[in-house]
Amino acid sequence: MEASHPVPDEAGLAASARLLELARDLTEDDLVIALMCGGGSALLPAPPEGFELSDEILLNEALLKSGAPISAMNLIRKHFSRIKGGRLAAAAHPAQVVTFVVSDIPGDNPALVSSGPTIPSEGDARDALRAIETYRIGLPAKIIRHIETAARAPSPEDPEFSGHHVHLIASANVSLEAAAAVAEAQGVQAVILSDALEGEAREAGSFHAAIAREVERRGRPFQTPVVLLSGGETTVTVRGKGKGGRNTEFLLSFATQISGSTRIHALAADTDGIDGSEDNAGAFADGTSIGRMLAAGVRADANLANNDAWSAFDAVDDLFVCGPTGTNVNDFRAILIL
Repeated sequence: MEASHPVPDEAGLAASARLLELARDLTEDDLVIALMCGGGSALLPAPPEGFELSDEILLNEALLKSGAPISAMNLIRKHFSRIKGGRLAAAAHPAQVVTFVVSDIPGDNPALVSSGPTIPSEGDARDALRAIETYRIGLPAKIIRHIETAARAPSPEDPEFSGHHVHLIASANVSLEAAAAVAEAQGVQAVILSDALEGEAREAGSFHAAIAREVERRGRPFQTPVVLLSGGETTVTVRGKGKGGRNTEFLLSFATQISGSTRIHALAADTDGIDGSEDNAGAFADGTSIGRMLAAGVRADANLANNDAWSAFDAVDDLFVCGPTGTNVNDFRAILIL
């Protein structure tokens, strides 16, 4: 069953209904094997009774533009769904459920991957409402009212989840360790900064640039040649055009801070092959990027302010386009300092 991402569609609505229908026919002699990866929050729309697909699309779009971390987004999603937050597994009771997870969540909490259709998460309606207020997520009053008054969401302590098993089989950490092994096999020291980086993409870009400059200029805290690796999931609070994605915005911010360098080279990309609104996974940058953009008539600072990193890298042919990869362990960043 195919469906749409990142915007939910009618095919996803039908798929969710079919999965719930299948689950309700099971007995204690049945075994459910669930394969979960990032993207399931959009692929499995199932708005509460009395709401339409358009309401879940509106919620999804508001969350994606909010700048909220994925943990807050999925907490809110689970309180506006008939399938998320463990509800699919609850529907399958008394069958045993075994879930295998490819994690795209910083910290690898399996209950947050795809908003946890088979794994209930901690956090109640009050936590969801607090997240909406904290991140100033503009939602219609009827959605807020539903979260305030709906029946309690499933909890990990509920008896229907006893005997279920969860296995993490791939994550950002696995991808970073694999990249480190490739670098070290070529004689380049590899340092994994974090597999759970969060926060605004442009701020993370500036921070990574400061580290890279310190290594380049003073040889601290790492000696060159070295590749700095990091994963996780940054966010973009969209205030402008919004063309691109978090990795492309991260890299444009990074590029402005290392302009003129001859020894720093970087890649930032989403491991699923699609970064945000366009067809690129991310982009490449080095010390010549900003100068080449200016020569092409692009002011990087203006594009960054407009959340339009895609156009800046497109102008200098530095977008990284690989197509869908078939997996998703979140962001991947590699900064090589020679």
